[in-house]
Amino acid sequence: MTMPFYVSPEQVMKDRADYARKGIARGRSLVALESAAGIVIVAENPSRTLFKISEIYDRIAFAGVGKYNEFEMLKIAGVRHADLKGYSYSREDVNARGLANAYAQTLGQVFTHEMKPYEVEILVAQVGATAAADELFHILYDGTVMDEERFTVLGGQADTIAQALESRYQDALSIGDAVKLGASVLGDTDQPLSPEQLEVGVLQRDAAGRAFRRIKGDELAQFLSS
Repeated sequence: MTMPFYVSPEQVMKDRADYARKGIARGRSLVALESAAGIVIVAENPSRTLFKISEIYDRIAFAGVGKYNEFEMLKIAGVRHADLKGYSYSREDVNARGLANAYAQTLGQVFTHEMKPYEVEILVAQVGATAAADELFHILYDGTVMDEERFTVLGGQADTIAQALESRYQDALSIGDAVKLGASVLGDTDQPLSPEQLEVGVLQRDAAGRAFRRIKGDELAQFLSS
C-alpha cells in the first residue's frame, strides 16, 4: 500500500494565499475616498458594460477587483441578502457591517475548504448622515475584514497607490476633487487616465432614498479637467 502524499496545513494555506494574491495583483486597481458630500469610488475599467462598482442597497455600494465572474457572483449574493433582510425586518436593518460579515464568512469558507480560493478583493461602503458615520469595509480573499477610514485601495499596485494617497489626501474633499485625486493616483504620472478608462460611482450623502449614482460622460470629463 502506498503512503498518501502529505503537505502541511501551513504550506497549503500559504500556497492558496500566494495564488490568490498573484491573481488579484494582475487586475487593475480601485480606490474609494471619503468626501464632504459622500463616498467616491474610482476604478480603472475601460469596459462600458462590465462594472466593478455597483449599488447593493439604498445607501450601500459594492466594488470588486480580481476575477470578474467571482466578484460579480458575490455582488448578486449581497443584493439578495440585503433585499431579504430588508423585506423580513426593515430597511434600516440592512447595513454595510452586516454585509461585510456575510462576505467574510463566504470568502473564509471558500479559502479554507475549497481547492481554489477566490481571486478577489471586495469593498462594501455605506454613506452616513455625516462624514463621521461613513463606513468602508475592505474584505480580502481569505475573509479578513478591514475597517478603513478616509480611503482604501484594492488590487493591482495597492501599496504604491496607498502611499500616494497618504501624502495627497485631504479631509472634506469635494466630489470633483475626490474624483480627480482618485484618477490621478490610478494613472501614470506622464499619462493620466482618460474618462473612457475610468468607472466612477458616488454615494451621495444628501440624496433622498437611493444614494448611489454613476459619474460618466461630460460630468466626468469636467471633473478631470477642472
